[in-house]
Amino acid sequence: MNYPLILNIVIFIALILLLMQTRKTDWNLAKKVFAGLCLGVVFGLGLHVVYGTSNTALLTESIQWFNIVGNGYVKLLQMVVMPLVFVSILSAVIKLHNVSSLGKISIFSIGTLLVTTFIAALVGVFVTQLFGLTAAGLVQGTQETARLDAINSDYMGKVTDLSVPDFFLSFIPSNPFAELTGASPTSIISVVIFATFLGIAGIKLMKDDAEKGQRIVTAIETLQSWVMKLVRLVMSLTPYGVFALMTKVVASSKMADIVNLGGFLVASYVGLAIMFVVHAVVLSLSGVNPVRFFKKVLPVLTFAFTSRSSAASIPLNIEAQTRRLGIPESIASFSASFGTTIGQNGCAGLYPAMLAVMVAPTVGINPLDPLWALTLVCVVTLSSIGVAGVGGGATFAALIVLPIMGLPVTLVALLISIEPLIDMGRTALNVDGSMTAGMVTSQMMGQTDQHILQTDDQEELRHG
Repeated sequence: MNYPLILNIVIFIALILLLMQTRKTDWNLAKKVFAGLCLGVVFGLGLHVVYGTSNTALLTESIQWFNIVGNGYVKLLQMVVMPLVFVSILSAVIKLHNVSSLGKISIFSIGTLLVTTFIAALVGVFVTQLFGLTAAGLVQGTQETARLDAINSDYMGKVTDLSVPDFFLSFIPSNPFAELTGASPTSIISVVIFATFLGIAGIKLMKDDAEKGQRIVTAIETLQSWVMKLVRLVMSLTPYGVFALMTKVVASSKMADIVNLGGFLVASYVGLAIMFVVHAVVLSLSGVNPVRFFKKVLPVLTFAFTSRSSAASIPLNIEAQTRRLGIPESIASFSASFGTTIGQNGCAGLYPAMLAVMVAPTVGINPLDPLWALTLVCVVTLSSIGVAGVGGGATFAALIVLPIMGLPVTLVALLISIEPLIDMGRTALNVDGSMTAGMVTSQMMGQTDQHILQTDDQEELRHG
């Protein structure tokens, strides 16, 4: 009998039970999530110190058991993503009663996402040059070779076989029911398109036959309330999911890998920090206090950081926008959904730009050439449309950008050892970008509920 493994599981369960005691307090969701985060860091560090170098097999097996809670929570959120996106967009469109409002929401949301992605690409070029990073000298070991083989088989055909027009055509669902299963990397945007057209058809039906139209509205409102009950049920598990995910991240991180590729890791987080400042400036220009904004969305960013999935963050994203920031449901639904497939500042903006600048000197290209750098930034911005908001989205983005710029994709595999650590920050930035887009859109259209935005009382987000 493996007594150390049993002991680890018992301690893990005991800490879960300890965390459950927060249900008896008046803590809001942010405090509960932060408690889970801190508990996960402490427990993960303890496991890393005890087993990190002496018994990695036991540590790996322990994490597999912890994943029942961590990955189980992520799967529950992924379970509700497609129903939530579909019903939220459908409800948002059919309640507009005015198709022109839909156009404004789309333009402002997507415009904000693409502009901030353009800035993120510029920041990527800047920090890479600032730190003097280059791909020269990186060693390709067994793990990296396996990663490169997997990339060639899993991504290259899907990415390089499509022309730009075909890539945009892939957004239009030929079988919307298949897209609801998440069948392709662009499934979310396909579901958004399907729900939008269905909503517009509903608006036209209400004009032609008010009685039938009202039945549809009532049915959609009932369905949405039902789905939101499910979402809030899953969201109440967030502190436990964050605890398990953070334990895994801290316990399984290898210090040697961090040191070997420390320059890229530090440069990446400097770039991410700069982009969070950019978001703060954008919020300030739209008349929103960025400190208040970040305080209200902290639970969402914490989950995005630990889960590394923009798509799985959609339920928390929409909930925070509507119930904590005072953003109308129509705007929140569009910005959260668009933000997982269009203009991801971290995965599709900062990251591919940094890789391109690092690789360029190895093939005789001067990354300081203004024309080349401008071309890169524009390519990065346009290619950010349709990048999947799931684990591997950054790889997908890089594999679009690098071949277009005439650069090899080998570097994508060489950074595998620190990829999870960087992806955590990138995902948090992606999600923050989508919420920033929603906030800016709401402010520009004058639809923000200022009472909700300005109040510090978050009673509505306190889950049993």
